[in-house]
Amino acid sequence: MLNQVNLGDIRSFVLIAKLGNFTKAADVLNVSRSHVSRQISQLEAQMGVTLLIRTTRTLKLTEAGQGLYRKCEQAMQGIDEALLSAVDDVESIRGNIKINSVGGYLGEEIVAQIASDFMQLYPDVTIDLDFSSHRVDLIEEDFDIALRMGKLEDAGFVARKLLDIQMSTLASPSYLKQSGIPLHPKDLLKHRCLTGSVNRWSFTHSKSEQEVEVAVKGQLRCKNGRVLVKGALNGNGIIRVPTLYCQPEMEKGELVEVFDDWGIPSVEFSAIYSRDTYQPKRLKAFIDFLKSAFEGDCS
Repeated sequence: MLNQVNLGDIRSFVLIAKLGNFTKAADVLNVSRSHVSRQISQLEAQMGVTLLIRTTRTLKLTEAGQGLYRKCEQAMQGIDEALLSAVDDVESIRGNIKINSVGGYLGEEIVAQIASDFMQLYPDVTIDLDFSSHRVDLIEEDFDIALRMGKLEDAGFVARKLLDIQMSTLASPSYLKQSGIPLHPKDLLKHRCLTGSVNRWSFTHSKSEQEVEVAVKGQLRCKNGRVLVKGALNGNGIIRVPTLYCQPEMEKGELVEVFDDWGIPSVEFSAIYSRDTYQPKRLKAFIDFLKSAFEGDCS
């Protein structure tokens, strides 16, 4: 029967023993005197012992009641502290945030700077920032947030869009001069291409809206955008990367758009996190901070 003992009954017993009065305990718990009386009777029946000797004038703990009170009072204090700590974790901006993000310029420059700014604003927050490129399981790998490109397929998580990322197909002028300028996406099959995790490149014609997908072969394959940009700058081939990865190089003319009429659909960049009704306040604050930072700096 002990596995059926109710924690609420234990709490009422501890309060009655502390106050020495059923009525005072009932007032504190905001219940009727008869309710706490039934709780104690139920507790005694489940334990098979008498905890309180009750008369019309006095209330006295039995020896078993005294022993239970001493141990349960300490235990209840520990439970209350644990509950308060959990509530504080939800309501205060403090504690650790574990983030998994795409790397390259987007992660290592923009996200890293946002994380640093957030810690400056909230010094009680610590951040673990991971740039491993595999698709993580937030729950299994204990991450609070994943920052990813593309649409979310798992309905068990929330994806909050931070930015529509514009994509560009780029090469150095020296490469195009040596290898020629492709006029159609299918011409990429005759060119050297440097690829990341995606080797099927989709294009849409700006006038006819015709869609074409090409499976390119990567002479260099690397999931780090910085490496791809460097390879293109060295004249090693054509790359397809987020435009913001190499805006300075494009402004200087070191990298140029390969196609005039064939564009690339933008890609959503989102913060992905678990559906949690009682989400810690630090996590809510960081997601809002991310959203605000991208709207302000990257729009």
